[in-house]
Amino acid sequence: MEKFERLTAIACPLPLAGIDTDQLVPARFMKRLRSQGYGQVLLHDLRQDPDFPLDRPAYAGARILVARRNFGGGSSREAAVYALMDFGIRCVIAPSFGDIFAANAVGNGLLPAIAAEADVEAMLAALQARPEPFTVDLHERRIAAAATAWPFSIDPVWREKLLQGWDDLDLTRSRQPEIDAFVARYQAQFPWA
Repeated sequence: MEKFERLTAIACPLPLAGIDTDQLVPARFMKRLRSQGYGQVLLHDLRQDPDFPLDRPAYAGARILVARRNFGGGSSREAAVYALMDFGIRCVIAPSFGDIFAANAVGNGLLPAIAAEADVEAMLAALQARPEPFTVDLHERRIAAAATAWPFSIDPVWREKLLQGWDDLDLTRSRQPEIDAFVARYQAQFPWA
């Protein structure tokens, strides 16, 4: 998995709350093979509106998405994360995320950055007034645009996984010395086991 440390890119506003995984990838597209990609069907039904933010030229090439609360709630479909990644999105900023979505996001290298609701509203207003690049710094847990900066939070283990480019197995391997020490202690304590 590709590391996530710092990203500077165009940010796209999605001023909607409760975007669920069925909206991110409608069920009828779930028969696609992963190799076919899901980027073309990201938010398919909402993108029928010709003025949908992701399709506006001003936000072309956006790699950061700013949305309202409860982004990615609903079913556990990992294809929702595939769609965002295949479209080019590497970070979603929102006040809250669906738990399973957020875990799937981290597992695929997408940063679910939790920002205060007031800060998200300020970001949305700024982006709707004038598209601009944001810088998301995972080391500092900070989002910056022009002369403004906002903090964000993320689970410390997820932060480490993204910074290192680790999946769950890599995270376990990072603890190998501690695992080996435990096994040695256990075998010494219970030699018959």
